[in-house]
Amino acid sequence: MHDYYGVDYHRQLTPIKTTSFFLFGARGTGKTTFLKSFFAENLRVLWINLLDPETEDKYARSPDVLIQQLRQEKHLWDWIVLDEVQKVPRLLDCVHLLIEEQKKCFALTGSSARKLKRGGANLLAGRAFLNHLFPLTHPELGQDFDLNHALHWGTLPRVVTTKNETEKSEYLRTYALSYLKEEVWAEHIVQKLDPFRKFLEIAAQCNGEPINYSNIARDVHAETKTVQSYYQILEDTLVGHFLEAHHGSIRKRQRQAPKFYFFDPGVTRALARTLGSPPVHGTSDFGRAFEHFVICEAFRLSSYLRKDFSFSYLRTKDQVEIDLIVDRPGLPLALVEIKSTDRVDERHTRGLEKISKSFKKTESFCLSRDNTPKRIGAVNALPWQQGLKEVLSG
Repeated sequence: MHDYYGVDYHRQLTPIKTTSFFLFGARGTGKTTFLKSFFAENLRVLWINLLDPETEDKYARSPDVLIQQLRQEKHLWDWIVLDEVQKVPRLLDCVHLLIEEQKKCFALTGSSARKLKRGGANLLAGRAFLNHLFPLTHPELGQDFDLNHALHWGTLPRVVTTKNETEKSEYLRTYALSYLKEEVWAEHIVQKLDPFRKFLEIAAQCNGEPINYSNIARDVHAETKTVQSYYQILEDTLVGHFLEAHHGSIRKRQRQAPKFYFFDPGVTRALARTLGSPPVHGTSDFGRAFEHFVICEAFRLSSYLRKDFSFSYLRTKDQVEIDLIVDRPGLPLALVEIKSTDRVDERHTRGLEKISKSFKKTESFCLSRDNTPKRIGAVNALPWQQGLKEVLSG
């Protein structure tokens, strides 16, 4: 169990305890809390927090200090945790040497892969496995899960455990500002902050829609290539992910606009300045928020289950759309329609059933708030929790 602000939640992430590993996740997802619980059982752990300015300065000036330190303290530590390792990417060369020389085990956390990727950092050539931590999922929250809360406020641990709505709102607004100041501006990722600030609001408002780079560029008074780079920054700093358009041809897929989903509904609403307007049942806003949440859960649970699945969406020329296509090696392609209704009927599955005939081997699912599983033609209409389980387990 992992104690988040006085509340215990069992996280589904299960790193292998005999091998070094990376643990990536956006700030606030609970990486440090997770590791403190993960290493609680009689393990001698050296914690190096690179968010501390003095510690960062010490190792940035001379990364070899780590080698000297661990050679002197060779028998003292079972594990070494480097918290926010992207702050000093050169430390990874030292980690590589120590793994080879002393067979040391490292846990390396990061809230941004950008500096590691852009700097050509040593990612240890498979000597450290890759793990991701996300906001709390509905199975992790168990009886504490509330769908309306998740759609409005999201599921970051601090938000879930805070009872006062004013505090929730202030935390999420502060989170958005901290992202700008600490992840973007302080790291000199962009040259001008104002266009990026405007971009963040517009990107959040366009969450889950096919990206029109040209239109957004006009709105933020920037070049199209600049907006494309902004989206890449969002992905590299782990605050969202692309959902590519599905097509059998990679070339044709690249010609169609991807969608972009922020990693948490609450953060999205904070960036879009809509925290004061919770999603209302029966509105298009509620439908978009529900689709956003279910797709985020699919990404999170697939990662925790270590599934080698790929995700995409499909929109035909006559604007018929499949919200999520899951390519599951060795299993039929899963076509998933997400509906926020609490009573599914053939009106909600007609387009999905029609499109499914264009594929050779598929399973079709309609995931909704309807608690009654049913079969409508060739479509499995399931409660969204059960549907996610079946889609991801095969």
